[in-house]
Amino acid sequence: MNRSEFFPEIKGNFGFGCMRLPMKNGSVDYDEFIRMADAFTDAGFNYFDTAHGYIGGQSEIAIRDYVSKRYDRSRFLLTNKLTEPYFNSNEDIRPFFENQLKWCGVDYFDFYLMHAQDHNNYQKFKRCKAYETAYGFKEEGLIKHFGLSFHDKAEVLDMILTEHPEIEIVQIQFNYVDYDDASVESRKVHEVCLKHNKPVIIMEPVKGGSLVNLPPEADKVFRELNGGSNASYALRYAGSFPNMAMILSGMSNMEQMEDNISSMKDFKPLDQTEMDAVARVCGIFKKLNMIPCTACRYCVEENECPMNIRIPDMFSTLNAHEAFHDWNSSFYYESVVTNNGHSKASECIECGMCEQVCPQHLPIRDLLKDVAKAFENS
Repeated sequence: MNRSEFFPEIKGNFGFGCMRLPMKNGSVDYDEFIRMADAFTDAGFNYFDTAHGYIGGQSEIAIRDYVSKRYDRSRFLLTNKLTEPYFNSNEDIRPFFENQLKWCGVDYFDFYLMHAQDHNNYQKFKRCKAYETAYGFKEEGLIKHFGLSFHDKAEVLDMILTEHPEIEIVQIQFNYVDYDDASVESRKVHEVCLKHNKPVIIMEPVKGGSLVNLPPEADKVFRELNGGSNASYALRYAGSFPNMAMILSGMSNMEQMEDNISSMKDFKPLDQTEMDAVARVCGIFKKLNMIPCTACRYCVEENECPMNIRIPDMFSTLNAHEAFHDWNSSFYYESVVTNNGHSKASECIECGMCEQVCPQHLPIRDLLKDVAKAFENS
């Protein structure tokens, strides 16, 4: 399937993921968001992606106030999602969907996805007839295209696409570190999409920033190419495979936006020399044994840890500690704990609520013990 055969209304193959918007004092920094949105659309791109759980609902409102109200509707495409915590029965779905339209300030969504599908929550979506209801929204003209976002093993996606051939597009986690990872199965999941002839939206192409701020040894590999930024290699890698309709990037400042635009405006797949460099970087990451957390924050925003433990921030500090072995990670851990009365990793009560919503299926309770061992026992 050639890129032109996907969706002609999508301009380019680069999308603005609105899960990690610029923030100031706990709220979206609207001035910076406006600058970023204008740069994005001025560069010829038009695809925005959100979900109700992003930034505690602030993402949708930011889109309403600074995209929907500022641009003609024909100038942008908007994707939203049906997320498990926000419905418990089929009767809950339509009111939630109608609220999403209001929160975003639009009359329809260009794409609507069944959010973060895995073998667990898919059963709830089936029980509540969520797929049938959402597809009904398409028949009413309230959505243009129907799809899903996915976080599980390839066999689960194969089952879902077999049961729901009406799915038009699949959003998957795909980056060079996760390509052959046994827990994420990016390669196998992508192959399932090819099997079912489904175009693909890529999320987490830079793995929550982990492929931007690389360990020194890995950073040196890309610097020796005398080419683009670390993020550019990650984005271009994701776009170098067949059926990739859209590469989403969650950007939190104008510098990231400008760098990503420069990589994607005149897109070129990675050449063999660059692919070889990526393979070397993957080897370096494997030796580090870092926690594959993408900082999606579902564990603390959609589920709200009862002990108020800032789980993604703590995993970030441990990764930095393992990669760089400097004092800054210990200092940052203390700031994570002391700011706003957050609990220590050792104060986890092991309720498991975080693990139920983690798209990466991480053993969070065990990993928090590693965090405590690294930072609290010294």
